[in-house]
Amino acid sequence: MRWILIVLSDTSGYGTVAAAGSDSYAGFTAADLRARIAQRGWVGDGAPSREFGDHLLNPDLVQLMERDRAREAAVLVPVVDRGDGATVILTTRTAHLRKHSGQIAFPGGSVDPEDASPEAAAIRESVEEIALDPGHVEPVGRLPRYLTTTGFRITPVVAIVRPGFALAANPDEVQDVFEVPLGFLMSAANHREESRVWQGIERRYYVMPFGERFIWGVTAGIIRTLYEGLYA
Repeated sequence: MRWILIVLSDTSGYGTVAAAGSDSYAGFTAADLRARIAQRGWVGDGAPSREFGDHLLNPDLVQLMERDRAREAAVLVPVVDRGDGATVILTTRTAHLRKHSGQIAFPGGSVDPEDASPEAAAIRESVEEIALDPGHVEPVGRLPRYLTTTGFRITPVVAIVRPGFALAANPDEVQDVFEVPLGFLMSAANHREESRVWQGIERRYYVMPFGERFIWGVTAGIIRTLYEGLYA
């Protein structure tokens, strides 16, 4: 298996974080995030039973009502503890993938039978996709499950990532890896709704432009869930 080294230098502060006024997002710390999750009881099975998803902006998407047929998946929401300004690790999927090619995503995938929990699945996928050392990862809670139009029920696992890691992108799945200030993602001013016609139906979704990158779809929906549940 080939790997591409992605340098995320702790000594330079944010590694590949784009310059987007990160100083203005000071105060969005990993410790504060941990406290917010604990205060709401979003630990393990304590996450809200209400399911979020594409259907909240698009109630006419009938396929999302077939919940019993949805496949279980998990993603890691990796929040890097960078002192006064935490960041979130995101990936760009490779262009040759059959689904969601070129889109920005969290590390993650299907929950396999051998996975003991959504946390185990999310961490396993993070190792496979970006070689994130599990020794640097501390799961601290779960967000409400997120239903997608592609038939997945996703459990987002929030984890605090200790600095000092080095990442390597698996080129079969990941084009590149980067970090975004948590404060940028948790600012409603950076969220907007857009729409496009999909299979003859107008579909609405969140977008969060960040420099040259365009965060949208399921990833933006999960980020919005984090914002609404903990920061709004």
